[in-house]
Amino acid sequence: MADQYARPSDAAAFPATSPLRWEEPPEGPVIVLLDQRRLPTEEVELVCTDVPALVDAIHTLAVRGAPLLGVAGAYGVALAAVRGFDVEEAAEMLARARLTAVNLSYGVVRVRDAHREAVRKGGGDGRAAAAALAEARAVHREDAEASARMAERGVALLEELLPGGGYRILTHCNTGALVSGGQGTAFAVAGALHGAGRLRRLWVDETRPLLQGARLTAYEAARAGMAYTVLADNAAGSLFAAGEVDAVLVGADRIAADGSVANKVGSYPLAVLARYHHVPFVVVAPSTTVDLGTEGGADIEVEQRPGHEVTEIPVPPQATGGGTGTGVPVAPLGAQAYNPAFDITPPELMTAIVTENGVVSPVTKAGLAELCVRSRSGNGMMSI
Repeated sequence: MADQYARPSDAAAFPATSPLRWEEPPEGPVIVLLDQRRLPTEEVELVCTDVPALVDAIHTLAVRGAPLLGVAGAYGVALAAVRGFDVEEAAEMLARARLTAVNLSYGVVRVRDAHREAVRKGGGDGRAAAAALAEARAVHREDAEASARMAERGVALLEELLPGGGYRILTHCNTGALVSGGQGTAFAVAGALHGAGRLRRLWVDETRPLLQGARLTAYEAARAGMAYTVLADNAAGSLFAAGEVDAVLVGADRIAADGSVANKVGSYPLAVLARYHHVPFVVVAPSTTVDLGTEGGADIEVEQRPGHEVTEIPVPPQATGGGTGTGVPVAPLGAQAYNPAFDITPPELMTAIVTENGVVSPVTKAGLAELCVRSRSGNGMMSI
């Protein structure tokens, strides 16, 4: 049975850069999340005391974003181990909580394997649980480090492609500190440009139907003091036509071996627009998002979300006592809805893929494989 509860957060004590943390109160360890469903109007912590509660938080997008899902999955396995629950069962539940984001299973498998190895060595439940928690903390730390390196590489790439600065960047969905153990992926690049005084404007796609851009990216941009503008997704084309976009930066939920990228639905049309208007389209993602076990874009399983997300305008959870699945209808009762969470962008539409370990440009299967060989061995091919 899922065990979680919400508690108000002190905004000054709980900044947006801490979307997930491990705590050990007297009653036992917990995973504390910033409930992203309630942003931008409220900062509320969601406290998960068991794995079913964390799985529910993942399903309902209280916690989201590929890199952070990897961290959440890692801590979820550690939570099961430390609290004495069935670790193998917990790993199964967590790995299947979201279908497309490969980072989730990456984090789960790393911690599960660390726990298995400790058990094999005969250290007892206590030492095995400690090994699981140590590995989860390592996943968290490595993601933060990757974020910083991606920002550096992304800035260097833009300076090479577009010398001079004063960049007008278009982004889609949310790719900042809310999806990462650090400052994010694509948003981290924009943040580094802003810090250097070289970001002229951040164009923020609202990102229908769940408005992760308008609710979350704008929230982070405002806190950072960026010059930003929110736009309806279907207004992006007019910005390109007016010459108001210098580059598109997006994240990724899974990158196949051939370089195809699954990202928040709406990314593929931006890639088409960018190609037509000769604007760089850059994917920024940690190497843990590369899945060498998935051959191409057609092999990526795309999550289908509930139809009510399209046919209703959501009512904030705080207006309904924290419930989900309620909203104001904008389509006739019984209307069918097509609601894929992601779309697939083929490699030929991308200018580059930026990871913490290097940049692939042009994006080819050989180039991506070479990067993976240099940076790690086997990531993306582990399986539950």
